[in-house]
Amino acid sequence: MANTYTQIHIQAVFAESNRLCIINEKWEDELYKYITGIVQNQGHKLLAINGMPNHVHVFFGMRPSQSLSDLMQDIKGDSSKWINQKN
Repeated sequence: MANTYTQIHIQAVFAESNRLCIINEKWEDELYKYITGIVQNQGHKLLAINGMPNHVHVFFGMRPSQSLSDLMQDIKGDSSKWINQKN
C-alpha cells in the first residue's frame, strides 16, 4: 500500500534452557556482533544488544515482512550453533 509507514520496536530476552552461565566474557562481543548480523541480514534494524552470562537482551526495529517467531527462531538457533562451536 502506498504511503504506509510501520514502526515496530521489540525487546526480546532469551536465555539458555537451564539458565546456566555459558556466555563467556572473552567472546561475548563476538556473539553480540553475530546476533547483530542475523538481525540485519533479515532486514531488521538492531538498536541495542546486551546481556549477562546467562541471558541476552535484544532491542530492534522490526519490519513486518517476517514474523517475530521466525526471527527469534533464527536468532536463537544460529547463535546457539555459534556458541556450541566456541565450546
